[in-house]
Amino acid sequence: MASRHHLPHLTFLILLLSYSRLALGVENSSETNNVTTVKVGVILDTSSWIGGISWSYMQMAMEDFYASHPYYTSRISLVLRDLRNDHLGGLNGNDDAFGAAVAAVDLLKNVRVQAIIGPQTSSQAKFIVALGNKSNVPIISFSAKSSSISPRHTPYFIRTAWNYSSQAIAIASIAKHFNWREVVPVFEDTDSGNIFVPYLVDTLQGIEAYVPYRCKIPSVASNTEINAMLDHLESNRTRVFVVHMSYELALKFFSLVKQRNMGGDDFVWITTYGLTDIVDIFGSNASNVMPGVLGIRPSIRNTKRVQNIAMKLGKKFKLKELHFPTRPTAFGLWAYDTVWMLAEAVQGVKHANLSYKTSNAMYNSTDFSNIGVSEMGQNLTSLIESTNFSGVSGSFNLVDGQLQSGTYEITYVNGSYNNPVGTVSTRNNVSINWPGNNRPPPRGWQWPTVNRTLLIAVPNKPGFSEFVKPDNTARHNFSGFSIKVFEAAMDSLPYKVPYNFVEFDGTYDDLVYQVYLKKFDAAVGDVTILSNRSMYADFTLPYTESGVRMVVPIKDVNKKSPWTFLEPLTAKLWLTTGAFFILTGITVWFIEHRVNHEFRGNPANQMGSIFYFAFSTVVFAHRERLVSNLSRLVVIIWVFVVLILQQSYTASLTSKLTVEQLQATVTSIDQIIKEGSYVGYLNDSFMPALLKRMGVNESKMIVLSSPKDYNEALSTGRVAAVVDEIPYLKVFLNKYPKNYSMVGPTYRIDGFGFVFPRGSPLVPDVSRGILNVMESANMTKFDKILYGSGTFVDKEDTSNSSSLTFHSFIGLFLLTGVSSIIALIIHILFALFRHLKSSTNTEAPQNPLEKDEPITEGSNSPPMASPQFSDNVQFAVGSSDSESNFGEITSDEGTPGREIANDDIEMPSFGEMLDQTSEGHHR
Repeated sequence: MASRHHLPHLTFLILLLSYSRLALGVENSSETNNVTTVKVGVILDTSSWIGGISWSYMQMAMEDFYASHPYYTSRISLVLRDLRNDHLGGLNGNDDAFGAAVAAVDLLKNVRVQAIIGPQTSSQAKFIVALGNKSNVPIISFSAKSSSISPRHTPYFIRTAWNYSSQAIAIASIAKHFNWREVVPVFEDTDSGNIFVPYLVDTLQGIEAYVPYRCKIPSVASNTEINAMLDHLESNRTRVFVVHMSYELALKFFSLVKQRNMGGDDFVWITTYGLTDIVDIFGSNASNVMPGVLGIRPSIRNTKRVQNIAMKLGKKFKLKELHFPTRPTAFGLWAYDTVWMLAEAVQGVKHANLSYKTSNAMYNSTDFSNIGVSEMGQNLTSLIESTNFSGVSGSFNLVDGQLQSGTYEITYVNGSYNNPVGTVSTRNNVSINWPGNNRPPPRGWQWPTVNRTLLIAVPNKPGFSEFVKPDNTARHNFSGFSIKVFEAAMDSLPYKVPYNFVEFDGTYDDLVYQVYLKKFDAAVGDVTILSNRSMYADFTLPYTESGVRMVVPIKDVNKKSPWTFLEPLTAKLWLTTGAFFILTGITVWFIEHRVNHEFRGNPANQMGSIFYFAFSTVVFAHRERLVSNLSRLVVIIWVFVVLILQQSYTASLTSKLTVEQLQATVTSIDQIIKEGSYVGYLNDSFMPALLKRMGVNESKMIVLSSPKDYNEALSTGRVAAVVDEIPYLKVFLNKYPKNYSMVGPTYRIDGFGFVFPRGSPLVPDVSRGILNVMESANMTKFDKILYGSGTFVDKEDTSNSSSLTFHSFIGLFLLTGVSSIIALIIHILFALFRHLKSSTNTEAPQNPLEKDEPITEGSNSPPMASPQFSDNVQFAVGSSDSESNFGEITSDEGTPGREIANDDIEMPSFGEMLDQTSEGHHR
């Protein structure tokens, strides 16, 4: 190779020869034996592993394709521009975009290539793609994966490799599969890394994974610099890292990782494709420093054709400066299929015109503006974009100039090999069994043990110290309900997290914001979970009852008076009951007075008998014996009604005399708004905003600070109600249980929760700890300490019991009324029946004023004859036509133990008057 000081002369000589060929009209293609040769430029750095291996695969593809297609009349010829040994300037090819652009200009202007394969990197492709668009020459790259260069926007750019976005999706799918909520990218400070990482971050955010920071390492970083960065990685909690860097830097990086024992079971290292093949290329030099490292690479089917290609390359190419991989690489197979695709497309061009439309400008190998336009480029590009065949790398399908991504293979470095352990597709389908001797996969984070103690803020709120208060005798110098629940939840975690409490003076919103700013690692206290706060921090599950209600004073509405005994029944029910007492008495008298001497006498006595008998049924103490079964039926039903009335009256009166009848002074927010009353709320809370949404005027709100303030404001009438969260109200009612009650509907909120920074991996674990505490006996003990042993019943439900109404007993009154009416009707019908029968069978008229003989109990005298009336109708007690058929008892039965004789002249009975009237008609 020429020495460096001879390069300018060599360059001038080559340029002169190129100019001479063009001036003499030498074509860039040749036709020998009817075979048209189409020159294709190749821009690679063969000193790199991608460039060297890919060039080997491309040469193999040329041999295999034309061996399989010997009769093709159009053949491609590859013209290499090696960026390391390029004769145009001796550029070293380390991602040299300018050198690649110069090589492209040379190929386009001097060689007149119809296509360019390459460049090798995305940064190089940016320049060359612009030249391809200007000259209508397709630029085909199998290694420039950046999505920043899109074939959709650059019509002459063809990407025959999977782009970065598919890698990012695959890595994010793995993180989602194992529920790793935090991922840190570790990448080399190159265009490749700076382009790939944003795609990765965006994709991780799409699955709600958090990227707390990014670790960028310079390409020439020293061991000291790398160790400093590893110190930073180790001092943070995230344990999932995605590594994207070159081989040289990766070997140095992972060597230091192993020295620091950061490759253990708690760490997860994932390499992107490109770096994943390092074990296949460098063997034990790489595997010894990368045990347990995961990687992804395009899944390649190990077909017989692929095995033959690998075997041929292994025998034919023995590279001195490059480790040839032990297995086929995706880059190499993509290069192979690219050549195959291009050769097929060239054959498909009909009547190929290999010339360029050139300008009259003087040829200059570095003149970008006078390249010319390929006559064949447009047709060739169209044929390339329609490519769809099964290549050695798998399905080789181009859509809009982009090779469609397939399934990635997940690898795991174990021993000297990079073993496949699963697959992941761009559709988030993951199939992997975690390697590592049946160990569960790492949780993806670990609390740092080096100088890392959680600094937890505790709000200073003296008003309700039951939740949080300083206590030098306590475990962490603070006590209270919230502290106890948090300590119990942390103790239930499967790992130890050291923490200290520090008091915070400020509002709750400020407290959450300080956690957002990472001034504190968490906040513990009576912090309400609100939607606007959740935008700045993550909350655990609530550990208290949720909801907002109001507390109001209560009063006893049952005032005792001398007339309290009348209150159990309404006036209508009293009047109805009295009327039915009289109705029942009249009904019994009407049925009994003809045959029962106890219901006879002068009008005053009979009237007294009616009322006395009826009202004595209240205490079931009537002395009159009933003779008729009809009257007995009426009385039995009436006694049943009286029994129910009596029991209901007794229960209601007992309640009014003995039970305290409490009623809330206010029952709803709407009532407060309507009456224009004042509402109290707790200082430094979200209640003002909530009350405004309810319609309460801000001028009607009064701020309060403690349960004592609540009691003072409510008892003096300064406020009609206090609106607050249920846990606060229960604490207040525990201190003042007699005079107040919770009333009204419950307005839903999420309750109290513990605050952590966004994306903190502690949140799900602490939430599970809270659930464990709430399901244990400890929570019952904590609640008893906070709220006491009392129960909280809404006293608005214990308002004054209403009086008994007529409507409640209408069925009973109908029953007794109907029975009485039916009994009267039956009695009258039997009387009329006897009267009609007697009027046809009488022997002698009787005096209607003749009265019955008195009957004495125990008398042996024969039964007394019925009174005789002038119409000769005789009513004989015990006759076959008498009412005894319906169950009346004759007078000869007597009335045991009672004297019923009456010497006074009695008034005629209804029957007598009826007979007397009939007699007058006969006469």
